[in-house]
Amino acid sequence: MLNAFIGYIRKETLFLPHQPVLLAVSGGMDSVVMTELFHRAGFQFGVAHCNFTLRGEESDRDEQFVKELAAGYQVPFYSTSFSTEEYARAHHLSVQMAARQLRYQWFGELLAGENFDLVATAHHLDDQIETLLINLSRGTGLDGLHGIRSRQGKTIRPMMFATRTMIEQYQQEHQLAFCLDSSNLSDHYTRNRIRHNILPVFETINPDFRNGLTQTAERLKEAGMIVREKIGEKKKLVCIEDPEGLSISIPELLKLTPVNAYLSEWLSPFGFNYQTIKRISESLSGIPGKLFLSPEYCLLRDRQKLILRPAGSIAGMPGTEVYIDADVTHMHHPVLLLIERLTLPGDFRPDTDPRIASLDMAMVHYPLILRRWKKGDFFQPFGMKHTKKLSDFFIDEKFSVFEKHNSWILESGGKIAWLVGHRPDERFRVTDRTRDILRIKWLNQSPAK
Repeated sequence: MLNAFIGYIRKETLFLPHQPVLLAVSGGMDSVVMTELFHRAGFQFGVAHCNFTLRGEESDRDEQFVKELAAGYQVPFYSTSFSTEEYARAHHLSVQMAARQLRYQWFGELLAGENFDLVATAHHLDDQIETLLINLSRGTGLDGLHGIRSRQGKTIRPMMFATRTMIEQYQQEHQLAFCLDSSNLSDHYTRNRIRHNILPVFETINPDFRNGLTQTAERLKEAGMIVREKIGEKKKLVCIEDPEGLSISIPELLKLTPVNAYLSEWLSPFGFNYQTIKRISESLSGIPGKLFLSPEYCLLRDRQKLILRPAGSIAGMPGTEVYIDADVTHMHHPVLLLIERLTLPGDFRPDTDPRIASLDMAMVHYPLILRRWKKGDFFQPFGMKHTKKLSDFFIDEKFSVFEKHNSWILESGGKIAWLVGHRPDERFRVTDRTRDILRIKWLNQSPAK
C-alpha cells in the first residue's frame, strides 16, 4: 500500500517530496493510516486536530489521542476547539456544514501562519462513492458526478486511491491504534444511511459495484475536462469579467445551445443551483428587471445582458421579482428577510408573530419568488379551509391603500406560501408529519396589524 500511496501522489502531482504538508487527523482509522503512510514515505508533515465539542468526553478523548500520536512521530501538533452547535445556530447552518466551514477556515489560518504548503485530508475511494450517490440523489452536473477531487486549492486528498477495505487491512497488518467515532454508527446522517443501507444492496446486484462506479467517476472527470475546455472558449465570446463581477451578453448567449448547460458552468461557481439557472434561462425571453439570488451573489436580468454582482450590491438594483435559491439564508433588498431551515423541535408551536412564517419544508419548492401581489392572486390564509382572493383578504383585514400597494408575496411552486408580514398559507402549515421547517422572519417593520 505504501508504494501505491507514493505512486498516487506522483501521478496526481499532489506535492513534491520536500514540501511540508499539514495532516488533518481526527483520530479515526483513515487519518491514522494516512499519518503512518506519510511517516513511512519520509515526507515532512505536521498534525492538526479539530475538537468540535459535539460528543462530550469522546471528543476530548480523540484530541488527547491525536496529540499523543503526533508526539510519537515527533512532528508538530496543532489543535483547536469549536462551539460548533452555537456557530451553526448563529450562521443558520447544519451542524455538518458548520463543522466544515470552521475546519477549513482554521486550516487556512495554519497554512498562512505556519511552515506548511498544503493540508491533506484522509478522504478515500469509498468516500468518493458515497459523495457521488449523495450528489446524484440531490441532482448534480458533471462535477458532482465525478465526486471528490484529489486536489482543490491547497487541500489534497492523497488517500483517494484506497478503498476502506484496503485501509482496514493496512491498519490490522501494522496494528495501528485509532479512535472509534460513535456518530459513524448512527443512520441519522445521510452518508451513514448510504454506507450502511444502500451500498450493500447495490453490491448484491453487482459485487464489483464499487469498482464500476469508481471507473465511471473517472470517465466523467475526463469528460468534464473536455466540456470545460469547450465552455471556456465560448465564455471569452459571451462573458465580460470585471473586478465587480461578471456580465453575460444575452444576444450572444442565445446563439448557444443548450443555454442551460453554458449558464450552469458559468453561474454554478457563484452558488446558483440548477433550478434557479433554469429560471434565469426562461427570463431571457421575458421583460428585464428580474433578480436572482444565491447565498453570496445576485444576478440581474437587464435589457441586453445578465449582470452578476456580490449580494451587497442588490440594494441599488431594480427588480419586481426576486428569485431566492435554496442556500440563501438572508436578504437585504427589497425586504429584509432571515431564512433558516430547522429540524422540527418536539415542542413546536405555530408563531403568533405575523413577521414570522414557519413552513413545512416538504411543501417548499425552489427557487422561492418574492414579488409584488397582482390582480387575480389567491391563497388559503392560515387557519382557513378555503382559498381567498388577495383583494378580498385586503378588504376583510382593512388594509389601507398604502399597505395594499406595499405588500409582498413569497411564492413557492406556483403557490403563495406567505403574504409577507401578515399571513402564511394553510397549505404550507406545519403538521404532525412535518420533519423540517423553513422559518422566515421579516425584519423590515413592526408587526403588521
